[in-house]
Amino acid sequence: MAGPRAGDASGGEAGPEPAGGFEAAVTAVIGALSPGEVVTYGEVALEAGFPGAARAVGRVLAHSDGALPWWRVVNASGRLVPGHEADQSRRLRAEGVTLRPGGGVSMARREPGPG
Repeated sequence: MAGPRAGDASGGEAGPEPAGGFEAAVTAVIGALSPGEVVTYGEVALEAGFPGAARAVGRVLAHSDGALPWWRVVNASGRLVPGHEADQSRRLRAEGVTLRPGGGVSMARREPGPG
């Protein structure tokens, strides 16, 4: 699946696409997450070099057939994946993540990784 080019989601000029393309960049960011590390779709998009492409990150995860640790990614408010809350909360708790009462994760802003 081809993803958006850098800058497309914000309406700006398209910049150079990171080597390997959108899907490879997103896969690398998510694959590098450690157990217990939780990020937002937007943070993944930013670290992958595609700021503003949060929805496209969700599509990559949805089509990964569980090959990626999808449970470590939540929306900007910390909400769990609709329809998969029980499985996601179970997996996150097993990794030591504390969930808010009623579900969800308290999110703190992450700094983008090197690169």
